Amino acid sequence: MEPIYKRVLIKLSGEAVYGSDIAEYETLENGDKRVKHVPVIDKEKLLVIAEAIKKCHSAGVEIGIVFGGGNIWRGGQLGEGFDRTRADHMGMLATVINSIALSETLEGIGVPTAVMSSVEMPQFCESYIKTKAVKHLTKGRVVIFAGGTGISHMTTDTTSVLRGVEIDADVVLLAKNIDAVYTADPRKDPTAKRIEKIDYSEILAKGLKVIDATATAYAMENSMPLVLFGLADPENIYRVITGGKTGTTVSRLN
Repeated sequence: MEPIYKRVLIKLSGEAVYGSDIAEYETLENGDKRVKHVPVIDKEKLLVIAEAIKKCHSAGVEIGIVFGGGNIWRGGQLGEGFDRTRADHMGMLATVINSIALSETLEGIGVPTAVMSSVEMPQFCESYIKTKAVKHLTKGRVVIFAGGTGISHMTTDTTSVLRGVEIDADVVLLAKNIDAVYTADPRKDPTAKRIEKIDYSEILAKGLKVIDATATAYAMENSMPLVLFGLADPENIYRVITGGKTGTTVSRLN
């Protein structure tokens, strides 16, 4: 199948590579077991995602990526007792770690990359400049945008839409730990119904939390279509890029 998009921005959930299922345990003197180590990055999961990205790259799609840091740190949920700005700074650093790991994995399977950070750290990656990012894309490199927006109180969903607009992407693909937008949280409400297409305004009006409200509003302002789908099966990335029906499309319906 042929890609239906020329240039895409993919948001990857950090939780997708968390190694909770390969945690190491130790046995205490009383016979109880406790967690000894949980890898924050499961290299096998990361490789599967990288292979799916390679498949899209080989099909000629120009790819930008924003990788969340939730497998390492979630400032909004785990930052109790921390100043919110400092907690968000820690989250930005988490995205840099994931971005470098993804870059290394992609390079290892033959996909050229460039990691660009909104926070200057020249020993680790390039500083983000839009024109340089576009040049990387046109030269066939996968560009991984690290460091969030560089501003606290902003999610990586918002970063994804912002970078998608800046690089003139055709669509922003939100690969998350939930497979679609629902009328309610399906984990709490068994009557929740899956939505195939929805208008930005409806997400905002109903307060659906699956996409950050700021990201939704910015996408609506810039008429940037979003597709939200599950990353449990990384092959969904290729399915969406080639027009397969999976997840939920968010756009103007009227």
